[in-house]
Amino acid sequence: MSDRSTTKIRNPKSPKKQAQSSMARKSSLLKQTLILSAFFILAIYALFNTFFNPTTSPSSFADHLSGDKFFGFSGKVIENDSKKVKIFMYDLPKKFTTGIIEQHAVARGSKDTSNVKYPGHQHMGEWYLFSDLNRPEEERVGSPVIKVDDPEEADLFYVPVFSSLSLIVNPIRPPGAEPGSVHQYSDEEIQVNLVEWLQKQEYWKRNNGRDHVIFAGDPNALYRVIDRVKNAVLLLSDFGRVRPEQGSLVKDVIVPYSHRINTYNGDIGAKDRNTLLFFMGNRYRKDGGKIRDLLFQMLEKEDDVIIKHGTQSRENRRAATRGMHTSKFCLNPAGDTPSACRLFDAIVSLCIPVIVSDSIELPFEDVIDYTKIAVFVGTAASLRPGYLVKMLRDVTTERILEYQKELREVRQYFEYGNSNGTVNEIWREVAQKLPLIRLMINRDKRLINRDMSVPDCSCLCTNQTGFITSL
Repeated sequence: MSDRSTTKIRNPKSPKKQAQSSMARKSSLLKQTLILSAFFILAIYALFNTFFNPTTSPSSFADHLSGDKFFGFSGKVIENDSKKVKIFMYDLPKKFTTGIIEQHAVARGSKDTSNVKYPGHQHMGEWYLFSDLNRPEEERVGSPVIKVDDPEEADLFYVPVFSSLSLIVNPIRPPGAEPGSVHQYSDEEIQVNLVEWLQKQEYWKRNNGRDHVIFAGDPNALYRVIDRVKNAVLLLSDFGRVRPEQGSLVKDVIVPYSHRINTYNGDIGAKDRNTLLFFMGNRYRKDGGKIRDLLFQMLEKEDDVIIKHGTQSRENRRAATRGMHTSKFCLNPAGDTPSACRLFDAIVSLCIPVIVSDSIELPFEDVIDYTKIAVFVGTAASLRPGYLVKMLRDVTTERILEYQKELREVRQYFEYGNSNGTVNEIWREVAQKLPLIRLMINRDKRLINRDMSVPDCSCLCTNQTGFITSL
């Protein structure tokens, strides 16, 4: 029997095969190293890009309200409905809305009120907001707010009373008619009835009206009940008729008048604007508006200045349109209150506004720098003999063109009929009030006793200590 081992012994590899195996292992390791290096480089790039070039924005409410989210100068809008402020519009009794339109028509002799429309006037912003919320939601593309039908879902509540129109529903008594024979419409009664209706509503009582929005464009709108609705977000033309504890820039929104003359659609330029300064309006006003008569006395004899007395009428609007469209500057003195509708007529006319109103508040100042589109002159300075016209004559043509370019950029924000105009801007500013509203609601819940002689912290007193001419 052979003396061989039963264990099988493998033959060792040849040197050639060993070299091939070693090269294969090195190749595999090299590939793994390259792959890991590529992943490492990508990870470093992603980390750097996240910190220094973020592609996602924070989910905070403030970010949703930033200028590149809502409709503003950037022209960008929120399209994600979940990020929009939810607003519920009350279905008010007819007498507070379309009933006022009918009463206005009847007072002017209409026998058939079935097809009457809201009449055109400078405070018709209340009609445009009402119409906007009555449109189908798919037609409200770009709006910063979304209408909801369930009040439980709402962030804010809109009260669509036509408070400005109600002021001018003055019945006209036919010649020879006996006093009292014509039904007398009462705006004061409408105001009181509105507050009584609101105070019965569950959602008004829940937060004492703080999350409600009310349009009161005319300075006299809701004058009798303003103290009873002052917690709401008031949409006002100015603060001329409200006290500091009733209205403030913090709580409320300044809205523009509806312009009453045609928009200028021509090119910018000074060649065809031969008049230096233009004004057409009521010469005699009360309170701060007394400046008008003094300016008339100073300016009416200047050769390149047109300053005329005129009240609202179709003929006067046509004359005002021609005047504003052919003038370089348009005078905007205070009316009975600090603001007046002619400012917005001037803006859409590309006629550079010259604002003489020391206490004026202006719409949308969070996105508009008015010093780029208007000249501001203090009341005292404007009354110095020769000061105003000399200042305007010294403005160069190049500077006038700069003003006009800026006016053309912003005028859409003062056009209620523009789908991307005034209405969206008002809703944007209303939406920005929501954090403050929630703060005040929660604060009210914990406060027990307060000295009501001290102004509420939602008020803001504007600086009245000085005025600087902008040129």
